[in-house]
Amino acid sequence: MLHVPRWRVIAVFAAIVWSILFALPNVLPASVKANWPAFLPSKGVNLGLDLRGGSHLMLEVEAGALVKERMEQVSEELARELSKAKPRIAYTGRGVAEEAARLSLVDAAQLQRALDVAAKLDSPIPLPSGKSGLAVTSTPDGLIELKLSKDARAALLRQAVQQSIEVVRRRIDELGTSEVTIVRQGADRIVVQAPGENDPEVLKRRIGKTAKLTFHLLDNSVSPQEAASGRAPPGSLSLPQPGRPDEPFVVVKARALLSGDDLTRANASFDQRTGEPAVAFQFNQRGAREFGRITAQNVRKRFAIVLDGSVITAPNINEPILGGSGQISGSFDVEGAEELAALLRAGALPAPLKVIEQRTVGAGLGQDAIDSGAKAGMIAGVAVLIFMVLAYGGFGVVACLGLVLNGAMVIAAMSMIGATLTLPGIAGLILTIAMAVDANVLIFERMREERDNGRGVALAIDGGFGRAIVTILDANITTLGAAVILFIFGVGPVRGFAWTLSLGVFTSVFTAVLVTQVLLANWYRTARPKKLPI
Repeated sequence: MLHVPRWRVIAVFAAIVWSILFALPNVLPASVKANWPAFLPSKGVNLGLDLRGGSHLMLEVEAGALVKERMEQVSEELARELSKAKPRIAYTGRGVAEEAARLSLVDAAQLQRALDVAAKLDSPIPLPSGKSGLAVTSTPDGLIELKLSKDARAALLRQAVQQSIEVVRRRIDELGTSEVTIVRQGADRIVVQAPGENDPEVLKRRIGKTAKLTFHLLDNSVSPQEAASGRAPPGSLSLPQPGRPDEPFVVVKARALLSGDDLTRANASFDQRTGEPAVAFQFNQRGAREFGRITAQNVRKRFAIVLDGSVITAPNINEPILGGSGQISGSFDVEGAEELAALLRAGALPAPLKVIEQRTVGAGLGQDAIDSGAKAGMIAGVAVLIFMVLAYGGFGVVACLGLVLNGAMVIAAMSMIGATLTLPGIAGLILTIAMAVDANVLIFERMREERDNGRGVALAIDGGFGRAIVTILDANITTLGAAVILFIFGVGPVRGFAWTLSLGVFTSVFTAVLVTQVLLANWYRTARPKKLPI
């Protein structure tokens, strides 16, 4: 007697119900899904850029600007430590040139002391034990130069790319754009694909801004005329102030007193005095404490709020601001205030991003791909059905029923986890059709061998499933291994293919072994055949 454990019957029934529930939203019209009960699944498969159309950007991290900023920090730290030395080590000409921090000692006789101080500086980026992040060189006349080591530069760039990916993701999420693909490519590039976003300029405007917010005191030793001419003394910067024809340039202290890294909230609002759009912000505990100290020590002085090298506003500090909150007002419109608030919430990029490739994919091309893929899938399905019926008769029909459930399970799984279907993914789906049938062919051929060896119908069916399972697992495990390798080392479309192929491996084994076995067991109990009809 052919016996199928009850748990297998329950598993097949649950798989059928689950597949129908999660795959059905993909074929229902939008009007029906709008009235769909809230407790039922309503998400369909996300379509990739090549199927839905949208924008493609390739961005490059400007390594030169990244290294220069980090070396400016090293230069400031070295100058601070030399000033703290006992006795003080005097220097001049501090600055950064050709990705190196440089300064000259006033007294070359203090060179060795200065080199000892430089050797104790912390690495600009953590490195494995025993490796130095800074290479220090000097000349007999007292010139000291510090550069990033090769390992430190590579680690800094790698960290910046990873950080940039997270910031870009948060910024795009603020746009409400879903199903965005953001992947690293090479050492310093990032690929952004936004299906459904047909205007890449929107992405560029949001992504391309560094959004580095800093707070500086003004340098009152410089006249407005000198500021307008761009002349600034050492330790100060002349920065533009857009929207202020009466004061187009402002000279600020180069050292930032506070940065936007400590912001916890930024929202578009309106200035209560003027009614103009503004951005309200809130610092975290550390930032609030520092902001309160700065404003308390500089009452009746002006300080500048600088965003990406431009002064947004430069108000007077009338009284200490101790609550950790403030407001940025300037020549904003409502859209500009909302965009700035979104950028501040997402955080600053560690370095500028340069757009080196931009493409827009039309939705019509994607629809053609979907239609072609659907046609290929139908042709493959019909061809497999004809072959299986001719080769195995009614058993071939049973295998094709399992094949239909296999396709529904793949679509249901992709809908449930929010996976993105690409054109190579469609190829992976079609490939799973052949893989699923391959398992049934192995099972049916083994049944024939059992029948030819004189076994009865029940024993032949049972032996076919029991003895073919090892071969089926071997074949599918090797396929799954190849798919995992493609997913780990591939990017973009290659990953889409690997993803659908991996899902197909699991579902094809399930349908070929469990579903087919349950259907044939029910057929046997109902028909009670005297011989195996294969």
